[in-house]
Amino acid sequence: MMLQKKWKSFMRMSMEQKLLLVEAYLLLGWARLLKLLPFSKVAPWLGAAMAETSHILSTEHEQTIRRVSKAIHKMSPYTWWESQCLVKAVAAMIMLHRRGVDSTLYLGTAKDEDGRLIAHAWLRSGAYYLTGANEMNKFIVVGKFAHTVPEQRGRRRHQHE
Repeated sequence: MMLQKKWKSFMRMSMEQKLLLVEAYLLLGWARLLKLLPFSKVAPWLGAAMAETSHILSTEHEQTIRRVSKAIHKMSPYTWWESQCLVKAVAAMIMLHRRGVDSTLYLGTAKDEDGRLIAHAWLRSGAYYLTGANEMNKFIVVGKFAHTVPEQRGRRRHQHE
């Protein structure tokens, strides 16, 4: 019954919204596959190590950033694979990159109640945290990657999202 309701809700969405959700779902899968590779192979692809992008939120990109964040959070519970913090952050980073928006991926560590090391990842673009914001203050940043999008003449950007 609940799935039927959600399906009806999905069918009432605009084609643009549907495509954004499908893209989020597929990129969550891609990000999960990347997690299977050694981190040393994936890290160079994440951006400039130990660097950050601007904390200024461009009004030009604000709507895009919010839509990407919403799509990632909406679709992650529906994946049959693990789509937790790192997977969400990488998928959102890819979606932003496709739209010409810079972002910074953060990796943090902390100790849980039993003293075991735990990790967390979150993504920021401008002043907006797309993923992982609820837990980020509990972690010490041990890595960050500035993912900047070079301006390319003639490249079409997804301005409508």
